[in-house]
Amino acid sequence: MLISDFDYSLPGELIAQYPPAERRASRLLHVADGLHDLQFSDLPELLRDGDLLVLNDTRVIRARLRAKKESGGRTEVLIERVQGEAEALAHVRASKSPKQGSRLVFDGGVEATVTGRDGALFKLSFSMPVLDCLEQHGEVPLPPYLNRPPEAVDDERYQTVYARDPGAVAAPTAGLHFDAAMLQETLAVGVQHAYITLHVGAGTFRSLRHEDIDANRLHSERLRVDAACCDAIRQTRANGGRVIAVGTTSVRALESAMASGELQPYSGETDLFIRPGYEFRTIDAMITNFHLPKSSLLMLVAAFAGTERVLEAYAHAVRGKYRFFSYGDSMFLTPECDA
Repeated sequence: MLISDFDYSLPGELIAQYPPAERRASRLLHVADGLHDLQFSDLPELLRDGDLLVLNDTRVIRARLRAKKESGGRTEVLIERVQGEAEALAHVRASKSPKQGSRLVFDGGVEATVTGRDGALFKLSFSMPVLDCLEQHGEVPLPPYLNRPPEAVDDERYQTVYARDPGAVAAPTAGLHFDAAMLQETLAVGVQHAYITLHVGAGTFRSLRHEDIDANRLHSERLRVDAACCDAIRQTRANGGRVIAVGTTSVRALESAMASGELQPYSGETDLFIRPGYEFRTIDAMITNFHLPKSSLLMLVAAFAGTERVLEAYAHAVRGKYRFFSYGDSMFLTPECDA
């Protein structure tokens, strides 16, 4: 398989630059025995008594910081991962890479010392707790395809309403469509909720390097699938219900927890790369946004619902002027064998 097999043409004006007025006001493309144009508010009608929604409760941190080097030059820091109370791994964008031992001074006078490298990332030691520094001085790390600086609206809307565990530098965007009332509506039709945590890294926006898909390796992300989630999935299966993943991050977490062949609690790293040919073992349906051309996330969706079928759905969405990417519209997908 080649990366170019997952390319599609997308007019720039279809990349959503702002969220809709209300979370549930987005559109929903139902990909099942055909393509059905719905609204996200129609989601409860697609669900059944006994289904289980699995949601990612990671919370986006204000991961982008502006800094000065000791030389006076300006630089931008994007935290990739908080590793301890005052330690972090970060991308540092500057005219010249900072050396080990050099200091970065952030707005507000907080300092960080470069203590080493981890590949392309810099190890930083902060003069105060990292999460406190980010909350006070950081910016919402909007994706690179949003051609604007963060605004007040992003503080609320680039975060799911059920976010609770800080650590992500990108939102699990399929969950952005849910408001509190929608979550209650799904419960009212007999749907249960379970939560995983996968802290989405900036690598989610990184392009694959090699045209041959199998020659690529994906970035690693931290996740936790607890015993309560595993029990909920087993009970749903036993009762004949469907396990519905909200977002590709939930899919990646669940499939990683199934790596031994049996679903069990897992806490640690995953670099799982799901592409066509992969055999899914934990989910029966998926809610997801529209993903970038030639991206690993599009390949994951194609692996679940069929490449030809997914690309046909994307072409339909382009013709129908759906909104794409983080603040865009959504899809509800069932496996190709169920179509």
